[in-house]
Amino acid sequence: MKSVVVIGGGFAGLSAACFLARGGFNVTLLEKNDSTGGRCRSFKAKGFVFDMGPSWYWMPDVFERFYQSFNYTTSDFYDLVRLDPSYQVFFEDGDILSIPANYEQLREVFERYEPGSAEQLDKFLEDGAYKYDVGMREFVHKPSLSISEFVSWRIIRDFFRLDLLKSISKEIRGKFKNPKLIKLLEFPVLFLGAKPQDTPALYSLMNFADIKLGTWYPQKGMAEVPRAMTTIAESLGVKIHLEEPVVSMSILDKKITEVSTGKAVYKADAVISTADYYHTETSLLPAKFRSYSDKYWDKRTMAPSSLLFYVGLDCKIDGLEHHNLFFDTDFDQHAEQIYDRAEWPGQPLFYVCCPSKTDPTVAPAGKENLFLLIPLAAGLKDEMKERASLFDILVRRLKKRIGVDITAHIEYKRSFCVDDFKSVYNSFKGNAYGLANTLKQTAFLKPKLRSKKIENLFFAGQLTTPGPGVPPSLISGEVAAKFLMSQNQSKNVS
Repeated sequence: MKSVVVIGGGFAGLSAACFLARGGFNVTLLEKNDSTGGRCRSFKAKGFVFDMGPSWYWMPDVFERFYQSFNYTTSDFYDLVRLDPSYQVFFEDGDILSIPANYEQLREVFERYEPGSAEQLDKFLEDGAYKYDVGMREFVHKPSLSISEFVSWRIIRDFFRLDLLKSISKEIRGKFKNPKLIKLLEFPVLFLGAKPQDTPALYSLMNFADIKLGTWYPQKGMAEVPRAMTTIAESLGVKIHLEEPVVSMSILDKKITEVSTGKAVYKADAVISTADYYHTETSLLPAKFRSYSDKYWDKRTMAPSSLLFYVGLDCKIDGLEHHNLFFDTDFDQHAEQIYDRAEWPGQPLFYVCCPSKTDPTVAPAGKENLFLLIPLAAGLKDEMKERASLFDILVRRLKKRIGVDITAHIEYKRSFCVDDFKSVYNSFKGNAYGLANTLKQTAFLKPKLRSKKIENLFFAGQLTTPGPGVPPSLISGEVAAKFLMSQNQSKNVS
């Protein structure tokens, strides 16, 4: 294998391309849209700069490790600042819980809500730190092709401490009784795309990442991260072609020989697809070469889709921090509407990012940049009237909680929902986060990173190992690239 085509220019694709190029391969990266970054792109409108997707920068060690792999450091590309408070949470009774970056101050907050809970938090995060260490060392960098990869003395010895068979909900509720603290600690698993009662307690590692490793922000926006990765890729010789969606692949003797975009044909000794896994198999391959059937995919538990609003205001507003969680309605009811009933929510939980509180470059002077997100069931029938109705609900809830009616101050507004995820990202059922990290969809139980039917086709991204989210997607590209290289080396030796 000398020439590799990488399909998709998101975190997984850029990561895979960089590691392959460093390994001596001729790498061509083909991207459907007009810029790299995948869901983490940005756009400009009326002087505002909006991040289109990811807005949380967690696990800074993962990004730093990536940069150091190519003799760089984070500060070579952007100014990374730790947010303090990390975020704030609005509750139904009008209470606002602000999460300080300083851990001792956070312990004091916990004690105010539930005497004795600070000590329980210490124990909870101690376990989370262990799981984070094991997860980063033992799990996420494996290709996850077989259970045998996870049979080590350390994992066997501490199997029960990893809490693979207990839910994160049960773990948290066994230590804390205050409903607000419970909601606070259950919130990070929303990024994993499943209800807390269906998510293994292993993922308390996310609480450790949240509280101990901190919430950060790259000045000028999240899109600075894929821009940095693109710079590294191009310095390594990766040839990046934008606005070239792959339309077909030529297969001979169970091997891909060429990849076509309609504009050009690219010869390939191997392909790593970081495009949507389902799309790759159903739209780019003949049916006989698919590893997974429609029945298989229909049985997968998908992470949510999202209804997003990008809003520019003509004034500054008080009451919001950089990150704001509105848990001022029934969490269980909204979760059921996402995962059990697949219906539009009536009174949803929602999230507001106001990056202009931290970064003056994302909004004109004296104005505010808002990013609003409502988690939705994947596969919903997308209707503009539902988008408009939910926006009105958010406006009323914002007015109630922060005392500001933003309606008269909206200078720019754009929505992005299920149908947009499908058309822009070829996303299966319009999902925003990939597969939910349930026990039955963890590690080697995910769709495999190597095709079962085509010898030189590999996959990376949030529908395969290690899972959803920005850091896992970045790691996924590395894992796929290194596995491809290991297969190439073994063939050369033989």
